[in-house]
Amino acid sequence: MNPDDLFARLREATAPTEIEALQNGIWQHWLTTHDHRLDKHLEVGMRAMAAGDYTLAIAEFDVLVQARPAYAEGWNKRATAHYLRGEYRASIRDVQQTLRLEPRHFGALAGWATMRRMLGDTAGALRLLRRLEKICPHQPGLQAQLRDLLEQLDNPES
Repeated sequence: MNPDDLFARLREATAPTEIEALQNGIWQHWLTTHDHRLDKHLEVGMRAMAAGDYTLAIAEFDVLVQARPAYAEGWNKRATAHYLRGEYRASIRDVQQTLRLEPRHFGALAGWATMRRMLGDTAGALRLLRRLEKICPHQPGLQAQLRDLLEQLDNPES
C-alpha cells in the first residue's frame, strides 16, 4: 500500500493496534532511500543511535542529508540524534526541514512538540499537536496531551 493510502486510513483509524500497524507501514516507506549505499549509512546511524553513540549517528545522517537533501527521514534521524545529545536548536532545525519535505511526519511533529513543551513553549507545543491531530486524530494519548496543554494555557500559574 502506498503512503498516501496509509495516511488516509490513519486519519480514520481508532484502534491503537490499527494505528500502530498503519504507522509502521508508513515508517517502512520512510526508512528506505532506494539506494543501497545510503541505506547502509541509515542502518549504521540507527545502530549507533541505539547504542548511544550520537556523534557517529550524526556523522552517518550527515552523509544522508548531504547526498540526498530531499530525503526527509535523513533529516528526521539526525534531528533525533541531536535531541538525544541535548542539542535542541540543531534538532529543531532538522525537524523543520523534515516537515518541509514531509509535512505529515507524525514522528517529527511529536518530537518537536515535546521539545517545545520542555522549553516552556506551551502554545507552540499545542500548535504542533493540533497539526498531528489532523494526521492521526486517535493517536493514543494525544487527546490527553491536548487537554493538558489547554489547561496549562488556561491556568498559567498551576
